[in-house]
Amino acid sequence: MTDNRRSKIVTQGVQRSPNRALLRAVGFSDNDFTKPIVGVANAHSTITPCNMGIGALAVRAEVALKAAGAMPQTFGTITISDGISMGTEGMKYSLVSREVIADSIETVCNGQSLDGVLAIGGCDKNMPGAMIAIARLNIPAIFVYGGTIKPGHYKGHDLTIISAFEAVGQYTAHKIDEQELLEIERRACPGAGSCGGMFTANTMSSIFDAMGMSLPYSSTMTNEGEEKAVSTEQSAKILVNAIRKQILPRQILTRQSFENAIAVAMAVGGSTNAVLHLLAIAHAAQVPLTIDDFETIRARVPVLCDIKPSGRYVATDLHRAGGIPQVMKILLAHGVLHGDALTITGQTIAEILKDVSAEPGEDQDVIRPWDNPMYAQGHLAILKGNLAPEGAVAKITGFKLVKITGPARVFESEESCMTAILAQKIKPGDIVVIRYEGPKGGPGMREMLSPTSTLVGEGLGNSVGLITDGRFSGGTYGMVVGHVAPEAAMGGTIALVNEGDSITIDAGQNLLQLNLPDEEIARRRVAWLPPAPRYTCGVLAKYAKLVSSASKGAVTD
Repeated sequence: MTDNRRSKIVTQGVQRSPNRALLRAVGFSDNDFTKPIVGVANAHSTITPCNMGIGALAVRAEVALKAAGAMPQTFGTITISDGISMGTEGMKYSLVSREVIADSIETVCNGQSLDGVLAIGGCDKNMPGAMIAIARLNIPAIFVYGGTIKPGHYKGHDLTIISAFEAVGQYTAHKIDEQELLEIERRACPGAGSCGGMFTANTMSSIFDAMGMSLPYSSTMTNEGEEKAVSTEQSAKILVNAIRKQILPRQILTRQSFENAIAVAMAVGGSTNAVLHLLAIAHAAQVPLTIDDFETIRARVPVLCDIKPSGRYVATDLHRAGGIPQVMKILLAHGVLHGDALTITGQTIAEILKDVSAEPGEDQDVIRPWDNPMYAQGHLAILKGNLAPEGAVAKITGFKLVKITGPARVFESEESCMTAILAQKIKPGDIVVIRYEGPKGGPGMREMLSPTSTLVGEGLGNSVGLITDGRFSGGTYGMVVGHVAPEAAMGGTIALVNEGDSITIDAGQNLLQLNLPDEEIARRRVAWLPPAPRYTCGVLAKYAKLVSSASKGAVTD
């Protein structure tokens, strides 16, 4: 049932009278039962500033859907604030929430046989969670980004949430006093919207723009701007048209669109989480995509945007400079974007970009021209070696060195590592190893923003390496490698590292290596025993039983 499947059900005669009676109670009249019924998946929440402005957008979407001839039905879905839960046990629920969000949207849309869905999200997991559901459902759908936050300001500098995390390290290293730490905290997040750099939320919104599942330019609008509300209304109208023409997500989410998404993620300097989430969305869309595809595309796409965390600017600056369509047109002009990929509007990428200049404006330096990029190749490198035979992900923008060999400093959890960092026990040249934080072992694959940002704040970002089977925030930068697979809980080599062992991180050679003879690694493997599960009941226990390797997207189906 793809063509007005719900409205057909509710008009099939007397046997559907109770069905229609319930719909009358929520506002349907006699003339409404033949209209397409559209779900509005509303991720509004006051748990996080990323989502607290979404409720008003959902209302605008409802009004626009009705005006376009559809009947909206709004339902809620959850969110976790990564920034608030960072460094705590609560962070273990973050990636889990992606699956809960996907499952909840799928459940409502299929349970109610809806004709289409408009999903509105603003935090890191609302976005891939919604797109996973959209790919599974394959009913007409559009994603509306809740919008980015405006930057905070202090002493002439733009602030983001990462500024607050790095200030902790600066305070620990006695570079700033307690009062300055407090002033940064007070100003870092001035209102509603998702974290303002090219962190995970803005990376995913950029990707959805590139994939054609969101409207052009909507990925860099602020939550608090009127243009975001207008774009939401336009999204509703476009969705109703897609329902009438039966433009389906899997016609849009093709191999070409995933390659476009990866190219844009590289060009904007996006989050390492893009790798994890795109693999999961591709799995849901039944599109073949592997972790090695990211390395292939990285080789031919430069980093064009000078955006935080490793650059100078924020998403609002990118918007003023032309937004994601400007970046895409540069990529299209140089043959690294598929212009014939379809979008939810019914137009191709090339048609949407036809009036955009192939050169960035000369009155800005947020977006660099093709022949003068920030980096000649993409920044999301896939590393392999005896420490990560399935692969690991390194974000190499901002590196002063691309290779480091040093002694392992081994920690069985994020908390134990943070204790050592705050006690200033990590020294230049060390390779920090945080393990048993993977999808199964954590469980939940926590982000390591607290350790990485504190190291940067202490001035160690360019002299200390860090590897983990956990994840990193989109705000992380430095010589760090995450998503190490197989993870420690599955007996991966990272579980066999001892304190003081020599490790090499070589981004130039895509290598992550434990410098021990194969015989010694084999001896340790025989002696290794899997740890007891950290959770034996509840959501985390269930997740640990189902979740796949990070190299497969950490999917649960």
